[in-house]
Amino acid sequence: MSGAPIPLARPDVGGREEELVQEVMRSGRLSLGPMLERFERDFAEWLGCEGAVAVSSGTAALHLGVRALGWKRGDEVVTTPFSFVASANCLLYEGVQPVFCDIDPVTLNVNPQAVEAACGSRTVGLLPVHIFGYPADMEALGRIAAPRGLGVLEDACEALGAADAEGFKVGTRGNPAAFAFYANKQLTTGEGGMLTAGDGGVRAQVRSERNQGRGEDMDWLGHHRLGFNYRLSDMAAAIGVAQLERVDELLSARDRAAAMYAERLTGIEGLALPCPDAGKARRSWFVYVVQLPPEVDRDAAIASLAAEGIASKAYLPCIHLQPFYRERFGFRGGEFPVAEQVAARSLALPFFTSITEEQVDRVCAGLRALVSRGIPTSTL
Repeated sequence: MSGAPIPLARPDVGGREEELVQEVMRSGRLSLGPMLERFERDFAEWLGCEGAVAVSSGTAALHLGVRALGWKRGDEVVTTPFSFVASANCLLYEGVQPVFCDIDPVTLNVNPQAVEAACGSRTVGLLPVHIFGYPADMEALGRIAAPRGLGVLEDACEALGAADAEGFKVGTRGNPAAFAFYANKQLTTGEGGMLTAGDGGVRAQVRSERNQGRGEDMDWLGHHRLGFNYRLSDMAAAIGVAQLERVDELLSARDRAAAMYAERLTGIEGLALPCPDAGKARRSWFVYVVQLPPEVDRDAAIASLAAEGIASKAYLPCIHLQPFYRERFGFRGGEFPVAEQVAARSLALPFFTSITEEQVDRVCAGLRALVSRGIPTSTL
């Protein structure tokens, strides 16, 4: 191994985050205080949406979005199998059946033609995922949803700051949209999430349900509906406020890192890079994921890079092939061939705001070497 280890991800936090967390600690208001309201207000203002509700995670935001749309047991919702598992799990929490369909091989987002073919008599909604920060084709999905009266819940957990092909910032179309602030995201609160929605009634319901179903009067022992403990602490919100003060800078640093990778990796035979922006669509860089040549064994590639002190990860396994989904629903390989082929070849490289040119050079040199010498695929 040459050089210090290069991690897969690293949060970008500093003195301002510490300052605001200490402000909360001195205030004595550690939960449901003014910092939480400030974070929600600042987030909605920066994004350009009508309102936002902070919750404990992106998963919590998705779950409350499902409930806000009224999706329930016996309903079906069309979604992608190529995503983090939470985008399907949030449906199961309410007894809703996820109906998977294949993805576009270029954008890696759900294929609108496949979505339309998957809609049936029990379909009540669509749950597109803006995968790896690239916006899904919301115009095409809207043409499918509108005449059928389908609800749309956007999983924007990887797409803070992205814009779709019509120029709308992801999360501003009025559909409920879930964002996540885990430590590897574009903006972090450590753990946390946000739900945006154009409907004030939806936002009011989510505010109540995140807080054990309490009413607007906040009577601590008055519970108006079934609720959950999905609150975001004011200390986490303080980190979010500090991050929002420089979110454009954070996003620009990720753009810079992605541009360095693209410059150094272009031209490697058989290596597929993330698709470029098209038209008005703009990616928000969450991770940098390449697809290895089919003849290269990914597990061996991960081990080879690790031996050089370079972290990498298989990113992402298909949801329908996860053990729980196989056992519960009987899914098997071959049902969604594009998603499965992409998942089998995908490799996430180290990616964070402070990554240096020297680190990117090391990663790219290691990747170029293993692709050029070839690591035979052990199992097909």
